[in-house]
Amino acid sequence: WYQRRVREAVVSTQSTGNKNKRPSKKKGNKKKLVDPFTKKEWYDVKAPSTFTNRDVGKTLVTRTTGTKIAADALKGRVYECALADLNNDENAFRKFKLICEDVQGKYCYTNFHGMDMTRDKLCSLVRKWQTLIEATVDVKTTDGYLLRVFCMGFTKKLPKQIKKTAYAQASQVRAIRKKMVDIMAKQVGSEDLKAVVLKLIPDSIGKDIEKECLDIYPLHDVHIRKVKVLKKPKFDLGRLMDLHGEIGGATDENGEIVATSNDFIEPQVQESV
Repeated sequence: WYQRRVREAVVSTQSTGNKNKRPSKKKGNKKKLVDPFTKKEWYDVKAPSTFTNRDVGKTLVTRTTGTKIAADALKGRVYECALADLNNDENAFRKFKLICEDVQGKYCYTNFHGMDMTRDKLCSLVRKWQTLIEATVDVKTTDGYLLRVFCMGFTKKLPKQIKKTAYAQASQVRAIRKKMVDIMAKQVGSEDLKAVVLKLIPDSIGKDIEKECLDIYPLHDVHIRKVKVLKKPKFDLGRLMDLHGEIGGATDENGEIVATSNDFIEPQVQESV
């Protein structure tokens, strides 16, 4: 019986043959690998004229092909730059966000999109034996930008103080926070975006808060730690060009800025007539 079962098993395996073998793949059907960088081109990123160094850097984008336009891919890109690079100073802990709003020729024209402080700077400010006071306010500038401004400050010891700690009472914290909100609303709400950025660069708002709160409790390290752009007005090319110190905003077929009918530019001297 056992031998008969073994013979049947051998016969069944021989009859199936190569039925379960996978079909062999044909060679030579691989796609040619094309380097994606051959389809890319470089654009220069320009910062607004409020900063000393206008050249932020370069950005890469796929060339215009068919309905995919390179300028559309560039608009809306956000670039984060240290203030030290934009103003050639040592204030490296403050970072500015710039958003690309228009592309002309090989230049990306940016506008202010936010401000922040580096994490290492924020961590270095927070210490023991003092009170941290923070305030936030949503303010609308005169040109229609809705900004959310964050402020922070720390209590400090009085002159000749022997006591180790410098903690403020809850009522003092509330009074300082109210002063912070009022000063930020007044300073930002009465200016346009360009003037607000000029105030953020030296952090003059933080210095004003420090002076005003001196009669409540002495403060130190008062900073505008963050600014967010919540809403923007409708895009205006003329206003963006004014921010960059450029003329009217009309362009030729190559995308280069040209003078409008109101702006006179003296023609170049011709070598021969």
